[in-house]
Amino acid sequence: MTNLSHKFAAETNDQLVPDPVEIAPVPRITIHAYFETSEMAGAMESAAADRRMSRAHVSVRSGGVAAATETYRQAPSPNLLLLEVPAQYPTLLADIDALASVCAPETRLIVFGRTNDVALYRDLLERGVSEYLVAPVDVLTIIGVVSRLYHERGTKKVGRICAFIGAKGGVGSSTIAHNVAATLAYQYDADVMLADMDFAFGTADLNFNLVPSQGIADAVKDSKRLDETLLDRLLTPCREHLSLLAAPSMLHETCDFAEGTFEQMIEIAQAHVPFTVLDLPHVWTSWAKKTLVAADEVVITSTPDLASLRAAKSLVTLLKRARPNDAPPKLVLNQVGMRKRPEIKPADFAKALELEPISTIRFDPQIFGAAANKGQMISDVAPRSDTVAAFQQLAKAVAGRKEAKRQVTGFASLLKRLGKW
Repeated sequence: MTNLSHKFAAETNDQLVPDPVEIAPVPRITIHAYFETSEMAGAMESAAADRRMSRAHVSVRSGGVAAATETYRQAPSPNLLLLEVPAQYPTLLADIDALASVCAPETRLIVFGRTNDVALYRDLLERGVSEYLVAPVDVLTIIGVVSRLYHERGTKKVGRICAFIGAKGGVGSSTIAHNVAATLAYQYDADVMLADMDFAFGTADLNFNLVPSQGIADAVKDSKRLDETLLDRLLTPCREHLSLLAAPSMLHETCDFAEGTFEQMIEIAQAHVPFTVLDLPHVWTSWAKKTLVAADEVVITSTPDLASLRAAKSLVTLLKRARPNDAPPKLVLNQVGMRKRPEIKPADFAKALELEPISTIRFDPQIFGAAANKGQMISDVAPRSDTVAAFQQLAKAVAGRKEAKRQVTGFASLLKRLGKW
């Protein structure tokens, strides 16, 4: 880094901070943050705890340019350096040059200052600084600017991960996940991967009348070998734009997985598929919790009874605490109106949870039973039903898109469609 105008690995863009809905996960990088105020240090610590920053190794330190310069005289510099500088700093540019002289060429720098000065902004960019933001900034701005820095303009979009879980067993979470996956594929004319993560008792293959020869067990058997090509080979086409990563549904092996077992699979899916629907079993393990917290959207299915209310309350509380920068999970009330069963009214259920249901699905054993027995979706057996409308509403809520495309063109496998969305 002998040329002062290119001392940092520059990455200048005219729109560095994306909409919060579109913030992509930060890759596995090392980030050092030097802040001089408790306000900015606190914001950075909150950002480091966000699910989108979980892959990065973040270190928040006190001190400014001088402290950072002294550190990197003796230690390697990180992939990304975040630096807060005071408002009055006459030697800022010279000190940035000195810092650059002890940093590796690939190190990127984001500066947070107190001066709203276009001339200063240009001077910093000329020195290779990736971005200058006027402090204070909020948590999502920090995450967004880091995320955008590592997702080049013109690359593929990042797909949405939608996780479905039941407040308790038997509430119909899997059925809803499968129907919403099919609805997403149809409404948005976009590829969807449905991952049945209930290794022992998964039913996605039955619900789509399939007999897969391989699936999710093969994807996690050796996750280090897993790549886009192998994942595609393990998928079973269900219908237009929808492919299934099936569960083995066998009991000869237990399903005790490490916390990060599914990270590689989800990362690959997120990079290549517009929508990934995760059908989570009703278990509470380290991998299940991690997968749930890391998802872009979480859908909790509950029935209107006391046991479901208590379990849903626990899930909602945990997710709000673990995902403070995300919208609350989506709540679906299922099997509402079952004859002769005492129920908690939807309004009372919502009041207790402090969360309004996104969909309320009435108890209709005839159409659900017919669909299950035929290996079809509800839209196949009762296309004009209120249940189908509820699935469409839920699909729109988790898609993160305003407009749906209802016209579907001819069949295309996921392999043919990868990279074309």
